[in-house]
Amino acid sequence: MKKSFLTLIALAFFLPAISRQPLKVGVAGLSHDHALGLMHQYKNGKVILLGIAEADTALSGRYKRRFQLPDSIFYTSLVAMLQKIRPDAVLAYNPVYQHIDVVEACAPKGISVMVEKPLATTVAQANRMAELARKHHIHLLTNYETTWYPSNQQLYTMVQSKTIGDVRRMVVHDGHEGPKEIGCSNDFLQWLTDPVKNGGGAITDFGCYGANLMTWLMNGQAPVAVTAITHQIKPNIYPKVDDDATIVLDYSNATGVIEASWNWPFSIKDWEVFGNTGYLHALNPNTLHQRLKSSYEPVTLQQPLYTDNLQYLSDVLHGKIKPGNDLSSLENNIIVVRILEAAKRSAKEGRRVPL
Repeated sequence: MKKSFLTLIALAFFLPAISRQPLKVGVAGLSHDHALGLMHQYKNGKVILLGIAEADTALSGRYKRRFQLPDSIFYTSLVAMLQKIRPDAVLAYNPVYQHIDVVEACAPKGISVMVEKPLATTVAQANRMAELARKHHIHLLTNYETTWYPSNQQLYTMVQSKTIGDVRRMVVHDGHEGPKEIGCSNDFLQWLTDPVKNGGGAITDFGCYGANLMTWLMNGQAPVAVTAITHQIKPNIYPKVDDDATIVLDYSNATGVIEASWNWPFSIKDWEVFGNTGYLHALNPNTLHQRLKSSYEPVTLQQPLYTDNLQYLSDVLHGKIKPGNDLSSLENNIIVVRILEAAKRSAKEGRRVPL
């Protein structure tokens, strides 16, 4: 019987770790610096790389040398790669506006896809990708770093069990000092700071995290309306895109505030949830605090079932879990793209945008 993500999280508190065979994957692009995480997973024996499609031979050469990868697994196009290999799934580390190209290539072959966040740059792209995924019966998933935080997983479980009553307000702070300031590669910066290739600046790069978490916590409910403001605080560094954004999500009985920026004094990804009887604060991946009217204390975290995208993806592909509305699901991430598109429109037009 297939189980929901929440059910499996709960079971993880009591069940021993499940042994899994490494997935055999294809890789679409290397220009996203998150590909470095995949390479470390590969070096640790957590995944088998059947093929890597990257048109930039200088970029692929750097990866080849750094991680001692064989020439035989490199291809200059995704189409050429898929003519030679049959992976369990394709992982996309290319510009967000090219995620649709990965789905166009993989879906007709029945190959599932996991992209790095966000799903797409526009609602039109997201809808086309969803249409292809459903037509060809593949999984189309989105990977976020914050999905695998034990603190976020336990916060969700506690909210669902009414530990703090009904949700009234959610606040997410996400970002860092700036992608150039923290040393992102030139290959990554080239498209991350492009309004078309990334769909925006901080509003896209970090706004998606809050939209993703709030859609999850609200059980797949989209907000009634979106209001946003953006700033370009460092136009000399980021001349084409915003580098600071505040997005307000209006739900029927709750409010969500997303603070996304490339201007924080340090890297931050935290999540505050206020209910009518208490408050939870996931301060970082491994720290969760609870405040009730008469107490404020840390919460002891339980061991989660999923600690990275590969474990989760394997279970989805093998039918052990249905994505439903979880953080990686297609349904959740279509709403995320709708929120981001409405936020950009709101910031441009200076008004509240109904969703």
